[in-house]
Amino acid sequence: MSLSPTIKSHSRRHVEQTKQANKLIHEKSPYLLQHAFNPVEWHPWGEEAFARARAEQNPIFLSIGYSTCHWCHVMERESFEDDSIAALMNQYFVCIKVDREERPDVDKVYMAALQSMGQNGGWPMSMFLTPDLKPFYGGTYFPPRSQYGRIGFPDLLTRIHSVWDTEREKVLQSADKIVKELRETPVGTSASSLDPALLDTCYRQFERSYDAQFGGFGGGPKFPRPSVFNFLLRYHARTGNARPLEMTTRSLQRMHAGGVYDHVGGGFHRYSVDGEWRVPHFEKMLYDQAQLVNSYLDLFQITKDSQYASAAKEVLEYVRRDMTHPDGGFYSAEDADSLKPDAPDEEGEGAFYLWPKAELFSILGKEDAEAFSYHYGVEEAGNALVDPHHEFTGKNILYVAHAPDETGTLFRHSEEEMEGLLSRARAKLFEVRSKRPRPLLDDKVLTSWNGLMISAFARANQVLREPEFLKAAERSAEFILRRMFDANTGRLTRRYRDGEAKHEAHLDDYAFLAQGLLDLYEASFDVKWLTLALALTRTQILLFWDAKSGGFFETSGEDPSVLVRMKEQYDGAEPTGNSIAVMNLLRLAQVTDSQDFKDRAERTLLQFGDALQKQPQVMPQMAAAYDFSVSKPTQIIIVGPLNDPLTQAFLNVAYSTYLPNKIVVMLDGTGGPQQLAALNPFYSSLSMVEGKPTTYICQDYVCQLPTSDVTVMSELLGQKR
Repeated sequence: MSLSPTIKSHSRRHVEQTKQANKLIHEKSPYLLQHAFNPVEWHPWGEEAFARARAEQNPIFLSIGYSTCHWCHVMERESFEDDSIAALMNQYFVCIKVDREERPDVDKVYMAALQSMGQNGGWPMSMFLTPDLKPFYGGTYFPPRSQYGRIGFPDLLTRIHSVWDTEREKVLQSADKIVKELRETPVGTSASSLDPALLDTCYRQFERSYDAQFGGFGGGPKFPRPSVFNFLLRYHARTGNARPLEMTTRSLQRMHAGGVYDHVGGGFHRYSVDGEWRVPHFEKMLYDQAQLVNSYLDLFQITKDSQYASAAKEVLEYVRRDMTHPDGGFYSAEDADSLKPDAPDEEGEGAFYLWPKAELFSILGKEDAEAFSYHYGVEEAGNALVDPHHEFTGKNILYVAHAPDETGTLFRHSEEEMEGLLSRARAKLFEVRSKRPRPLLDDKVLTSWNGLMISAFARANQVLREPEFLKAAERSAEFILRRMFDANTGRLTRRYRDGEAKHEAHLDDYAFLAQGLLDLYEASFDVKWLTLALALTRTQILLFWDAKSGGFFETSGEDPSVLVRMKEQYDGAEPTGNSIAVMNLLRLAQVTDSQDFKDRAERTLLQFGDALQKQPQVMPQMAAAYDFSVSKPTQIIIVGPLNDPLTQAFLNVAYSTYLPNKIVVMLDGTGGPQQLAALNPFYSSLSMVEGKPTTYICQDYVCQLPTSDVTVMSELLGQKR
């Protein structure tokens, strides 16, 4: 039996099979397998490692990272692959590796501990624990040698060992204190009530940090953070204020034009190092693609500008092509680093995406290359605004430096001709690039991120009316049902890879997937997705609900190795599980008329009330959920056969209208009405009028006169804006 790790093409992982594998060789995580042939005696997180630490009374060195983390790779290369440093680690510590994407519960506890020590968070996270898993010291990346006032990793290991040997009682007391403080720190400060003025406060806070020139918020580095756009567009719809729409439009335009977008293959890189969206950190994450698709779809609904529909389609096609399991699940990420085409024994960040000017001329020919280079800001010396490690010298990151009409005027092409030239050029570059060594693909399937992607594909089917997008959403949902869901217990697992479903699912897995299934129901009107969303939400309440304070814990509390049950309070690269859970509860309450769901949503909002009142910009997705809670959601209920042309015309109106607080329900006469009536008897009172498909526009189950006229329906929805 081969013990070689099953990792898809990545040069750094062409390990020497003569090396002895450590215990990570039996794991499925691509990140853990990257370290399976390190000379460090790595253990996965688990009882075997804990028991060894207790038996030997040695401290634990815990290293947490993820497969596409650039500085994780650097620390591995400099320290974990160094025999002398590995010998120190093995002699003095029990060494544990954790993939933060598989075990966010472990990651969040020790990240909170690290920050409580006054350290900046980040990855790789390097923590030192007592044998009973309590943290007493930590940091992030450590260099292999002490320099510039920063301690080197070997010196740190020696110092920690010495302190453990000579001052163990102090270390144990310090660790006890850290854990005690984490457990006693209140998770949010509840409010007795919330004031809708917090929505105005949230908007003003974003307006103050908005970059009017380049879009986004603050300076570099700039992250997409799509939950901000979600809030701003809702605020625009609520108030009629054009400014939040302008802020979102400018930001999304500049992002799509910038180097943070892959103009050849589609998809967004993780973030921009600079403030102009020009120089990305090149990894691509599934959760960014999913959330940004929804941002562009929202903007298309509001503006009817086809460029935003095209942007959403490009990202979705990238995900279908490069990030999809043959059986339908979506992969997690693509790395930033890969082999350099011009130096195949060396790796570089972004090597797969960079273009020397001479290569472009060789591929495209002089005339087309000149126009292409002008449009995409190509320079002989390279065009990177920021290049601290001199990796981009003579290389170009494509970004839209000049609009197609401007380029066309200069090169005497019509705008249509220019668009054609650029499209053909990108296709040629795509073919050439496809022969380069690809970055590592992290091909694990995560329930939470698949939930986000299901939402994106389902909503794209609604807004763009593309059947293939609905199929992609359904295939992912079926994948999770077959491989990551136990129908007997109603529970999910978090990760699937290489035939194995593993790890207890967390709050965000349940909440994000339930959201995806609600969106999938509103695209397909297959009641099984609505039923499953309800079942997952009930299981989520059972596992994670905080009966004392309200809101949801991130974990079930069933794993004793997770020392603290956390509640995330920051809608960052991903929204918090609580923010999405509130929205799900409110949406499901509209469908089922469940007072219990409404009450739990309100209690969760109040649990995070202090943050919402004082710093709502920290939780824009929660602020968006609050907007839903203080609005009168619009229920669009269509009665009639799904395939009837009039029914489809009604759906076209419903889907093309930006109403962020709308619920769409279909009573199609094929079993759906009976199933929905079992959830909410109200639906049994609705029927077609005069045998024609009929639309009911309702708020709190008080309906306007039913209509079978598409124009009347459109006018009624227009009044709800």
